[in-house]
Parts: sequence; C-alpha cells; structure tokens
Amino acid sequence: MKQYLELVRNVLENGVKKDDRTGIGTIAISGAMFQHDMSEGFPLLTTKKVPFRLVASELEFFIKGLTDKLWLINNNNHIWDEWANPEKAPYGHDEESKKRMMEERDLGPVYGFQWRHFGAEYKSWDTDYNGRGIDQLAQVVEKLKSNPTDRRMIVMAWNPTQLNQMALPPCHYGFQVTVSGGRLNLLWNQRSVDVALGLPFNIASYALLLHLLAKEADLGEGLLTGFLADTHIYSNHVEGLKEQLSRDADKYPLPTVKTENFTSVFDWSYKDSVVEGYESYPSIKFEIAV
Repeated sequence: MKQYLELVRNVLENGVKKDDRTGIGTIAISGAMFQHDMSEGFPLLTTKKVPFRLVASELEFFIKGLTDKLWLINNNNHIWDEWANPEKAPYGHDEESKKRMMEERDLGPVYGFQWRHFGAEYKSWDTDYNGRGIDQLAQVVEKLKSNPTDRRMIVMAWNPTQLNQMALPPCHYGFQVTVSGGRLNLLWNQRSVDVALGLPFNIASYALLLHLLAKEADLGEGLLTGFLADTHIYSNHVEGLKEQLSRDADKYPLPTVKTENFTSVFDWSYKDSVVEGYESYPSIKFEIAV
C-alpha cells in the first residue's frame, strides 16, 4: 500500500530523535492518519510478507477475551512470548527478568479482557470471567443490529485502574464502528505506533475485525481509519524500511479475505478466514523492541 510507504517516508524524513522505554531509540512524528477503503482489497502489505495467520490468531485471542499466553503458543503464535503480567514477572531488561517474563503465561488484563470484561476484577488467566464486567464487543454487535446509526459503538482497551497488571499497556487503545450507506466503517486510535513491526499487523488486524463485524451485521465493508499518535521507527529498523521503500508498491495487487462457515464473530476461528491472491516481496527481519 502506497499510503503505508508514504507514512514510512514521512517519519524517516521529518521524524525527531527520541529516547524511549526500550533504550533502543527512535525517530518519531506526532500525529498521523492511515485510511483504506476495503473495496480496494484487503490491506495486507505487499512490499514485505506479513503472516496473516499470526494476525488472525491474535485477533481470535482478543475476541475470546483470553489472557493466557500459552493459548497463542499452542497455536504457533509467538508474538507475545516476551511479555508477562508485571505483577507476576516484573518488567526488566536484565537476563533474569527476561527469563521470568518468558516463562510466565499470564499476560494480565490486556486487550481482549477489556473488550469482553471491562471493569471486572482481574485475578488470573484461568479465572472464569463469564458474565463479569461489561462486554463492550457484544454491546457493539447488538447496536449494529438494532440501531446501526448509533454513534456510540465504541470499545476501549485503556483501563487506567488495571494498567499495572497488563503485560503492556494497550498501544491501540480503542476503536469505534460507524455505518454509512450500508457499509461498516472502523476507526481505531493508537497511542504508540511501531511503524516497521506493529503497524502492518494493526492495519491487518482491524481490517479483519471490520470484515467480521460487517458479516455479523450483513453490511458492506467500508473505510478503515487509524488515528496514530507517537508514530515512530526504532533506530535498528531504519535500514530495513529503506529496503522496503525501494520496492515497487504496484508490483502486486492487494489480496481479498474470505471467511467460511461464519455464524458469529464470537464463534469465529482464525482458521475460518483466508486471504486469497496474496503475493508479496520477501519478509524483512526486524528485531522486536521489548
């Protein structure tokens, strides 16, 4: 997608050097927007390979409201391996802290827990939270069907009372759904944007969620919009992104996404959705900043 590459170029050319929590250092801009019309195809980057299976399985993890890292690991998804509930494995850069974080399976009340159980007291990954807290996602689904013109279809992951229990405070902290002209639109807000590693996943994840919600409400797929705050590139990602900028964004068309056996977003499995016609340049190795 050319818009993603334009964002990369903007940060590289206009970003300001900043220190950060990880100690790696970034260049960043403050305030950007990403927008894509879903009628043009599914926004999976073609200038590098993005693993759709990982995007989809993480989204299922969120939709189910899970907080057990082992569920992801058992589904061969390792993007949360280095993180853990800081009350059980305190955050640190030393080898002992990293080892504890890797071994602890509890992520704390991260994204999905807030989507499905906002306000519930968090105890552990294996606690039964059925019926506890506010199921924000279920409320959105109900409003989509009963009053699609509602302007209050919002889901928040940012819960200040539980930030100290979260493996990582939510980067994409809230999203809103609107309906216009028979099409469902999704708009998400993000406080911290890792342009190289995180943003391609965020774009694809919210595009997939838009796709699922549109199927749930029998609506067309509309605009996907991201409002991005601290939009940054880690210093050790610069060369890889320059390589990506050198690639032809028009070489491969965007794929489409297809979901089989759909009954409800709450019964959906990541294996039900596949991207068709996906071709891309090879992947680029970017080290994760923890």
